[in-house]
Amino acid sequence: MQKAQAKNTPAARHKARKFALQGLYEWQLSGNPPFEIEARYRVENAMHKVDLAYFHELLHQVVGRVHELDPVFEPLLDRKLQQLDPIERNIIRMGCYELKHHIEIPYRVVLNEAVELAKEFGATDSYKFVNSILDEVAKSVRSVERQAE
Repeated sequence: MQKAQAKNTPAARHKARKFALQGLYEWQLSGNPPFEIEARYRVENAMHKVDLAYFHELLHQVVGRVHELDPVFEPLLDRKLQQLDPIERNIIRMGCYELKHHIEIPYRVVLNEAVELAKEFGATDSYKFVNSILDEVAKSVRSVERQAE
């Protein structure tokens, strides 16, 4: 019998976001299908402390909803979408997805997770850019939550 997968603890969710970001980066650069990326990640990585369901959801839903997500933040950019660093682009896509489709996650948590990913995987000050874009997205997508603070 297989051990139960990690619950949706903050640490397990954070790991799911990290792997999803890496998978999105691979998808964007290689064009490999998400199911192939996911299968390989599950075999090649220690996934026992990862929220596997959330990893699966982020990888597949962000790829499947790119045409829905990009228009949410594209008007906020100071350059063309294709000129964004692939890491920044995918962190922002994931953040937009979470802001729109996971209202149970406080917007501040979404922004904090995106900033942490940008600090770990992005260019030196990319976290500032990611934070500013997602904060603007949250103003429209999570206006009620923001006003309640």
